[in-house]
Amino acid sequence: MARPGAACPPPARRVMVAARALLFWALVYSYCGVCACIAGLRLLWSIGRRPGETFRWVVRENPPACLNDPSLGTHCYVRIKDSGLRFHYVAAGERGKPLMLLLHGFPEFWYSWRHQLREFKSEYRVVALDLRGYGETDAPPHKENYKLDCLIADIKDILESLGYNKCVLIGHDWGGMIAWLVAICYPEMVTKLIVVNFPHPSVFTEYILRHPSQLIKSGYYFFFQMPWFPEFMFTLNDFKVLKSLFTSQATGIGRKGCRLTAEDIEAYLYVFSQPGALTGPINHYRTLFSCLPLQHHEVIMPTLLLWGERDAFMEVEMAEITRIYVKNHFRLTILSEASHWLQQDQPDIVNKLIWTFLKEETKRKRE
Repeated sequence: MARPGAACPPPARRVMVAARALLFWALVYSYCGVCACIAGLRLLWSIGRRPGETFRWVVRENPPACLNDPSLGTHCYVRIKDSGLRFHYVAAGERGKPLMLLLHGFPEFWYSWRHQLREFKSEYRVVALDLRGYGETDAPPHKENYKLDCLIADIKDILESLGYNKCVLIGHDWGGMIAWLVAICYPEMVTKLIVVNFPHPSVFTEYILRHPSQLIKSGYYFFFQMPWFPEFMFTLNDFKVLKSLFTSQATGIGRKGCRLTAEDIEAYLYVFSQPGALTGPINHYRTLFSCLPLQHHEVIMPTLLLWGERDAFMEVEMAEITRIYVKNHFRLTILSEASHWLQQDQPDIVNKLIWTFLKEETKRKRE
């Protein structure tokens, strides 16, 4: 008889691993089914109340003027040799200045960094990227092309294609997830890391399994595992879900924040209402569970984590836990009246906090 605590023989270990994997995927797809049922009920409710409005979809052929505002920078493209993909970005500030690379979240695109493009171009070459599958960047058709390894490699390749070997890296939401992983995998390329409303990936994956409240808030991660249906739900009522994310009382920018203008909202609607424009972004989530578990890697560069306490999608407790994974100077600032969309919600405060962090680190290096 095997002693308690003794190592399991290889066949038993394989059975345990297989059983654990089966349980994991059963949970993923069970919760996916629950989320799909809720979405289906909402669809039926919408059809019952306003059948004529439910499937209305306005065709937007021309971009709003704000997307071509010259004060934001220049629209540029770069093609990556290894993947063959063409990436779109907006750049402000002179070439040759230190690079500040901005990674947006979901459902956003380069425009979510408009306040930072204007602010930091005086001392940096500021580049706001459209991530793989978003906006004017190429969108590979297969979901396997959106695995985390591909997304991390994109940032490394773009950095090199722009003629840089290091940068100040800033990410929000899903872009924050990518920023953390780039900093872990390529620490020599990141001089300073700034993340907005996303914890260290290991914190997120551990916390969500132990806290049902965060599991519920992250329900869209599971809903997005379904083919085509999530994209369809976004289009209902002329992309009402998209508008609500930024403007509703529950998830949007609050009364004290810098609310999106009608033209800002139209910019988001223009980009995501293009045919097939939602599939690439949602494919980022469709590969996430196959990449788990994430390794417990540490971050070794100075790190600033900014957090809106009214975030409807991420519990603030994860922000403080993140500290244990940063083996360098770590600063956490929580803004009590701010939402998930922090860099758009409180741009002046966010910009000031970033400037303070960057200048503190420069001074610390000199000393």
